[in-house]
Amino acid sequence: MALDLAALCDPAHTALVTQECQEGVIGKSSSLPGLAEGVVRVGMVDNVARLARAARAAGVRVVHCTAERRADGLGANRNARLFQYMAKAKTPLLVGSDAVRLVPELGPEPGDLVLARIHGVSPFQGTELDFVLRNEGVTTIVGVGVSVNVAIPNFAFDAVNSSYQMVIPRDAVAGFPAEYVEMVFEHTLAAIATLTTTDELLAAWARRR
Repeated sequence: MALDLAALCDPAHTALVTQECQEGVIGKSSSLPGLAEGVVRVGMVDNVARLARAARAAGVRVVHCTAERRADGLGANRNARLFQYMAKAKTPLLVGSDAVRLVPELGPEPGDLVLARIHGVSPFQGTELDFVLRNEGVTTIVGVGVSVNVAIPNFAFDAVNSSYQMVIPRDAVAGFPAEYVEMVFEHTLAAIATLTTTDELLAAWARRR
């Protein structure tokens, strides 16, 4: 039976959740040049912005999940190379700095919710995301952002383990190198999430309005 994307992503039970779409990660001040190049390659920011506008118009909840750290590092991870690298980055993700702000194309708009974390690589780990989504009756998550290398698979696993349907528009997430991203789509994410595109999802939401 063909997948009914419009029913799966019905605005009544769907949230668009952005992952680390912030200046110090994918913006002009990014400390991750390989990732920033991947974002540009697929036009990710424009596609996420299009999805966010359509989501708001359709009544889909929009939640932005960001990462940040205190200047003294209190509570932050130190147990992986990625955390050690970002702690020494030229543009650290310090609380209140420009680096932790969303890229301007995404807002936030007044009806959006921004959830920041100081721990881990998943927006679910130790945050209020799960509780917030359940409070709003969400059963389907449209996950966008970065990176396909680390956080997006973790996000997808956590969502599925928490009983959500996970939908990932392939051109609204990014990673590097391109060949590896395609392998993750084919061999990992396709097994646990519904893979789609920005245009397909926009059409699905337009049908439900």
